[in-house]
Amino acid sequence: MKQLYTTWGESISEEEILQEYPRPSFVRNSYINLNGRWDYAFTKEATEPAQFQGQILVPFSPEAVLSGVNRQLQPNEFLWYRTNIPLDRNNLAEGMGLCLHFGAVDQSVVVYLNKEKIGEHHGGYLPFCFDITSAALATDMDTMELTLCVKDVSDTSYHARGKQKLNRGGMYYTAQSGIWQTVWMEYVPATYISRVETNCNVDERIVSLDICCERIASVDRQLDAIPLAVSIFPPSIEDISINVPGDILHKTAISPTICGKTDMISLTDSSLTYHLQFRLSPEQLSLWTPEEPYLYHYGVRLGDDYVTGYFAMRTFTKEQDGQGIYRICLNHKPLFLRGVLDQGYWPDGLMTPPSDEAFLFDIKEMKKLGYNMIRKHIKIEPQRFYYHCDRLGMIVWQDMVNGGEPYKDWYVTYMATAKSMLGLKSRDTNAKLLARQNSEGRKEWEQEMLATIHLLKQHPCISTWVIFNEGWGQFETKRMVDLARQADATRLLDATSGWYDQGCGDMNSFHNYFFKMKVPKDRYTNSRVAVLSEFGGYSMAIDGHCTDDGLYGYGTYKTLDELQKAFEKRETQVQALIPNGLCASVYTQVSDIEDEVNGIFTYDRKIKKLH
Repeated sequence: MKQLYTTWGESISEEEILQEYPRPSFVRNSYINLNGRWDYAFTKEATEPAQFQGQILVPFSPEAVLSGVNRQLQPNEFLWYRTNIPLDRNNLAEGMGLCLHFGAVDQSVVVYLNKEKIGEHHGGYLPFCFDITSAALATDMDTMELTLCVKDVSDTSYHARGKQKLNRGGMYYTAQSGIWQTVWMEYVPATYISRVETNCNVDERIVSLDICCERIASVDRQLDAIPLAVSIFPPSIEDISINVPGDILHKTAISPTICGKTDMISLTDSSLTYHLQFRLSPEQLSLWTPEEPYLYHYGVRLGDDYVTGYFAMRTFTKEQDGQGIYRICLNHKPLFLRGVLDQGYWPDGLMTPPSDEAFLFDIKEMKKLGYNMIRKHIKIEPQRFYYHCDRLGMIVWQDMVNGGEPYKDWYVTYMATAKSMLGLKSRDTNAKLLARQNSEGRKEWEQEMLATIHLLKQHPCISTWVIFNEGWGQFETKRMVDLARQADATRLLDATSGWYDQGCGDMNSFHNYFFKMKVPKDRYTNSRVAVLSEFGGYSMAIDGHCTDDGLYGYGTYKTLDELQKAFEKRETQVQALIPNGLCASVYTQVSDIEDEVNGIFTYDRKIKKLH
């Protein structure tokens, strides 16, 4: 493959790799970024090597050229990382705890401090954290040796993998492994705030905060009643970016308080959740929309701990219009969602953006083109992506990351396409054909679906959870929909994007790349909204901006003028379906990715092919 670089990758600074605060919706003024040069080694055994083979630039996967390694981890190998992390003896002496955070490590990892195992994690797309206070207190040094052992079997098993494939090509992309999101630490008081969950009822103007508190088990300190103070600040639509925690603290500190509450809590067990509810007056209510993405900020102080975050007042529903057709509504007003498929790949960083600006570029450019929605396709991004969508007013449909045994493309792609356009029903009970024979794999996916919702539900930009895509690892659809609804009743659900519809969820969701445009009849009910959840995908290779000679897409064009005309014709056909009940469309896609040269932008984001 020919190596391409984005503008951000070309100018990357190893001393400033993704230094932005990784969790903008929940900010604490204690942040130590651990990205940078680490030692690495590949081994055949799960035994730490006597010597490491070189250095890798974390958080880029070894398969990404920006990592400096450019080598693929095989299923029969192990990838080792090693670095030294700094310790603040003064903080530890004052009874502070220390938490070690990983944004994501693909797929399974065992973590060691000073050669002692502190924990492990399985699942390549979700964050995890370890309380490392005990290990820090056990040493009198100013540093500790952090070692990771990573295993990634990619698409040879049932684990969640998205579009990754060892034998990449067509609509599947280079498999990556290891650390691919920011690694960081924070010091917390002995009793600290671990999470704040917000729930907003727009109709009643009620905001609820569940403040989750925990204590560090290894810190020996008498726990008395601790003061808890909560303040809510008015919305802001300023285009601010949180580069360090102080930014948001400053913004909220100069704003007048809408309401505040102070109370005392006693944490007798290891954890406690404090529930707070208040009502905004009509004058204090500002609704979040793509045009005016109002965000309210909050501050929560628990003793010596202080965190800030934000929420928005908005609601997504499906409601009948004057003709009795169900429409997607934002704040009870019909809104056609003109969306674009976003797979989140870069030629130099693979699933890791080369900089925070790369996220901003994709979101802002799509808004300029008139898109008000992004379908984040079978990938979970770092939380900064959703933060930017929150503050810039980009609605997000979030796919669950697909898993399952190796797919039978003839069944879940080619045959399914024909059956869907012929209006034929398909059941989700054939575990072999849908790559879901392994019971442990089904259980793992169910847990990760719920963890994804729990992780991202605080982001107001997300309007829809997409449970399954095109039958990839699909199983027990109705039960999964019920579980997702229980976990979050405030979003719409697309149960099956494309096909293998089981009549559940909120959407009659169909893909159409080849056939005449129409709104297919819902074969189950008339109470779901009709969404064209994928279409387009028109291809055109641009010399000097492709990684190889592969050409994958849904219609190929030789000139930009021909491509633009075909795009506009298809868009016109889509718009004509709105009076017939169409509520959303998703064009494929933001950028080219390897063989898929069907993007609005080239893979390196240097040429815009459609306007």
